[in-house]
Amino acid sequence: MRATIDRIEGTIAVLIATEDESVRFTLPLSLLPAGCREGDIVMIGIERDIEATRAARERVSGKIENLKHRE
Repeated sequence: MRATIDRIEGTIAVLIATEDESVRFTLPLSLLPAGCREGDIVMIGIERDIEATRAARERVSGKIENLKHRE
């Protein structure tokens, strides 16, 4: 996904999706590459972390089981 940096407000960047300008979102400026300025177009990517999700589910399941056995 591509987005244009619409404006920077302090430590927050306001971005607008280039494919659909009704999609607007904010990100901490620290997450953008160094040197980004208003008007720059950036690539935004999101990946699913399957291994981290599995590990988190196992941790939660273990905690739930511990709680069940306390009663």
